[in-house]
Amino acid sequence: MATYKIDPSHSEIQFKVKHMMITNVNGQFTQFDGSLTADAADFSDAQINFEASVDSITTHNEQRDAHLKSADFFNAAEFPKLTFVSSSFKKNTDDTYKLSGLLTIRGISKPVVLDVEYGGTMTDPWGQVKAGFEINGKISRKEFDLKWNTVTEAGGVVVGDEVKLHLGVQLVKQA
Repeated sequence: MATYKIDPSHSEIQFKVKHMMITNVNGQFTQFDGSLTADAADFSDAQINFEASVDSITTHNEQRDAHLKSADFFNAAEFPKLTFVSSSFKKNTDDTYKLSGLLTIRGISKPVVLDVEYGGTMTDPWGQVKAGFEINGKISRKEFDLKWNTVTEAGGVVVGDEVKLHLGVQLVKQA
């Protein structure tokens, strides 16, 4: 059984949501941890666990970040982490997979399916074996009780429901 740990200095956990229905707000979590364990060399039997600190959310706007951490959205004081635990990692082609699992935000767990592109595995100059993955998907923020919104003068909503997820992840094989 091989175990890999996420390398936070070479990984990014990003999201995108419509703002005013005309542009996107982009954000990321800067503090996170995760692991992958697998017997199969192609990772087809991988078990994946991930968590992110809600307090590490950043959209590069302090006022908005404080609002996202408040009870209107993530409620970081009561729910300091969001988590993901995989239920399957099915290989589609040599370099694509479907990752299914349970995402928990604000204490609410929902099944999600994410598209994964395997970038490859290689050994770095210091002898560490690394594997790279690009992960994409989308969720409904309302399903996780992230319901705050307001209506503009023109009748449109300020924050869209669909949240696009993008994770660029580099994993390091553990000795």
